[in-house]
Amino acid sequence: MYKKVLAAVDGSDHSLRAIEQAVKITSKKEGFIDLIYVISGETSKSDVLKNKSKMEIEQNRKAMLTRYEEKLASHNIQYETYIRNGEPGPTIVEFANENDYDVVVLGSRGLNKLQSMVLGSVSHKVAKRVSAPVLIVK
Repeated sequence: MYKKVLAAVDGSDHSLRAIEQAVKITSKKEGFIDLIYVISGETSKSDVLKNKSKMEIEQNRKAMLTRYEEKLASHNIQYETYIRNGEPGPTIVEFANENDYDVVVLGSRGLNKLQSMVLGSVSHKVAKRVSAPVLIVK
């Protein structure tokens, strides 16, 4: 069982399954999970086009994160949520390596299927560059 887990989330079905696995591998007594959500430039543009106001964007992001937080709370796992701006792969790698996690958990695919095919997936970038073990969940 791991004590210090980082879970990268993005609202996709894959990241929801990743949270379920993170719960399974985290020590119930001493463990905690840090959630990281990275807002890319592409996500920001999409959010502006789909929503009427900045407040609506923030509410939608909070609602998305609440699904993960509720799952962790229902299993009595301590957690902290971090929101960062930038390119997801490098941002997650930097955050993970700076905070010395026991394991990093993320979904195999996120919401942006085209980017993962053209530029290489976030999970691949994270697995190559994070110093901790990485669990990629399908």
